[in-house]
Amino acid sequence: MSELGISCSFGCAAGSGRGSSDFDASIDALAPSLAEAAGWIARGAASDEPGFGWYNLPEQDISPILDTAEWLASYDSIIHVGIGGSALGNLMLHQALLPMYFNEGAVGSRVPRFYLADNPDPDKASAIWERVEGSRAALIGVSKSGATAETMSQFLWFRSRMEGSSRGGVDGDILVITDPGGGVFRTYASKRGCRSLEIPPSVGGRFSVLSACGLVTAAALGADVKALLSGAALMKKTLESAADAGRNPALRMAAVQAIHQKAGRPMTVMMPYSSRMETFAEWFAQLWGESVGKDGLGTTPIRALGAVDQHSQVQLYTAGPDDKLYTIINVRRRAEEIELPEVSDESLASLSYLSRQKLGEMLSYEAASTAAALVKAGRPVVWMELDRLDEASLGGLIFLLEFVTAATGRLMGINPFDQPGVEQGKRYTYGLMGRDVYRGDADEANEFFGRVRSGTVRA
Repeated sequence: MSELGISCSFGCAAGSGRGSSDFDASIDALAPSLAEAAGWIARGAASDEPGFGWYNLPEQDISPILDTAEWLASYDSIIHVGIGGSALGNLMLHQALLPMYFNEGAVGSRVPRFYLADNPDPDKASAIWERVEGSRAALIGVSKSGATAETMSQFLWFRSRMEGSSRGGVDGDILVITDPGGGVFRTYASKRGCRSLEIPPSVGGRFSVLSACGLVTAAALGADVKALLSGAALMKKTLESAADAGRNPALRMAAVQAIHQKAGRPMTVMMPYSSRMETFAEWFAQLWGESVGKDGLGTTPIRALGAVDQHSQVQLYTAGPDDKLYTIINVRRRAEEIELPEVSDESLASLSYLSRQKLGEMLSYEAASTAAALVKAGRPVVWMELDRLDEASLGGLIFLLEFVTAATGRLMGINPFDQPGVEQGKRYTYGLMGRDVYRGDADEANEFFGRVRSGTVRA
């Protein structure tokens, strides 16, 4: 992974006193299963089976995405309606790759302002509309099925607001990103003539960030999505060329996750040391939680940000229960660096050790210090380092973790591409909102929720 500037280390990976030789032996014992998992991923992608489409996204033709991004870039504001995999990837790409606080530019500035309507909260929806009303706004609806209640409800509301303030039709200001074969959004695009982009049928929502779902708004706002996919393609080539777990970082990380779950560590902490990667940890949490949390198995993802959570979580991590695996991500060279001034005031003399220090270097020292403190406490640590955070390295990191997730699911013996628990909640919601075919689900939801309410104590 040297071309991408990404490295992975597995210091004290066994944790709690187990030596590296013991851990290497555990990896060796999993070697046949790891090789089978890699072959399973490759075969599924080659035949374009459901769920495996993410593996082929680095080679996709993005001409329609770039053309649509150019159109979007002409607007003052973009309202993106989606939830889960149709939303978190956008926030992750924007935060990592775009200038910080880019959204504070005035209406009419070169880059559109971006607003994500994910949670169906009336306070948030109204606040978004207040900020775009009167501007030239584009509306994007993202749902593979076109049936996601949280997305479709807000799409209807924003579309109605746009109709009420438009002098003409609104369909020319709307983009839908959906399945190519069917669903409400596909029907709407066909009948109303609005713009549309496709989500490949074999790509699941939480694996869709490198599809039109994530790429089109990133490109419209100025990110180099060609470089993002090039980085993913290079990572794919790297993983394919390293067949054994000793040289393949994705297989080794999958083995680490599986070993520590069996060792009684049911949580995995993702802790990047970069403000640009705070939402990256949130994106990973969805990818991981929905993929491996099944059949009573899986590890719970915990989002943390260094160095902020050194002051809120690391006490628990080092001195609390030994029930977590830690992944720390450091960025060696940051886009911006700040050198501190010389401390000359006598009243600040105790701070003289900070004279001429650099903030970015200090953040890296803190990442190393947290890793060292965890190792001293016998906790298992995966150390990841990026030479820099840019489109190519981020694309490679995304692909790497998607591979790790799929391979870990295979090692666990579950399907990492479905989400039966999510679907149950959707059916209950549809029933409670009055969809005829889900009336039985509404009765069941009321029955189970009644058990929750049965012990109510009012304050």
